[in-house]
Amino acid sequence: MKIAKLYKFDDIRIEDMPMPEFGPRDALVKVKACGICSGDVMPWYIEKKAPLVLGHEISGEIVKIGDEIKSKLSLQEGDRVTVHHHAPCMECFFCKRADYVQCATWKKSKIIPGGVAEYIVIPEVNLKNDTLKLSDTVSFEQAALVEPTACVVKSLKRANIKKEDTVLVIGLGVMGQLHIMLAKEFGAKNVIGADMVPFRLEKAIQAGADHVIDVSNQDLYNKLHEITNGLMAQAVIVGPGKAEVISQSLKVVSKGGTLLIFTPTPPDEKLSFSVNDIYFYDITITPSYSCGPDDMKMALSFIERGLVNSDLLITHRFTIENAQKAYELTALAKDSLKCMILF
Repeated sequence: MKIAKLYKFDDIRIEDMPMPEFGPRDALVKVKACGICSGDVMPWYIEKKAPLVLGHEISGEIVKIGDEIKSKLSLQEGDRVTVHHHAPCMECFFCKRADYVQCATWKKSKIIPGGVAEYIVIPEVNLKNDTLKLSDTVSFEQAALVEPTACVVKSLKRANIKKEDTVLVIGLGVMGQLHIMLAKEFGAKNVIGADMVPFRLEKAIQAGADHVIDVSNQDLYNKLHEITNGLMAQAVIVGPGKAEVISQSLKVVSKGGTLLIFTPTPPDEKLSFSVNDIYFYDITITPSYSCGPDDMKMALSFIERGLVNSDLLITHRFTIENAQKAYELTALAKDSLKCMILF
């Protein structure tokens, strides 16, 4: 079968490899679609994992289920599915408090060999705890958006949004657009997007933003102050993984508001701020890393309800032979949102 393997940030090779080894407690899935994740185009993050088969935002069709597990699953051969590449044990201390990303099993679990491959093996823990059957109304392209949407679901849950709140989304790539689309489902009254790329600002309006701020020619603080009559934003979602941007974003959080860090920074970057200001303005700073099974289920339900506009989000489609081009276009972060590899 064909795979797309990353050796360095700018070195992705299309290779042939044997079908992945399939065990009696695994499932073999024929991949139909795989998105290029914005996290995969951060050189400091992805190159430490190289060489690896790219991709984890997948949908596909179950070809075979191992004999030892077939009778224990609600899934069947022929089912159309989406799967999270990490799955929790559902039994440990962290799972019992729904902190799935801290579960040791979650951290170790994976799909084999990776999403940009013609076939993958899904191990038992992923099958049991974070693989979802698709209804006939959800396409394979839409299903490949479930995992990134689930990450946004978790983020919006953690953003402490209350009725009448204003949400500011900084950075309008595909994850920013998903925040724009779903923020009102979590209670926001006004949703504002900020970016410097005209293509993305226009997409945010189409996605449902009440206002957009072009930070290439407008001062973010002053413009937000004007739009909100001085109240600023009660939830600020920071997309760019840069400590400088996160620090600057604290200035636009309202009193009693929340700053949510959606993307990690390189390990050597440090965040500094006035504890006095954070304390007396009662500001919450929280990260949101990946997602869990509950977020995946909610994300799929949002997609089924038509709240996630896949036609707006999926801007480019490629075959596996053009995976390098899809990767490069995603890394440019200009006139593209989600690049999808279709099989």
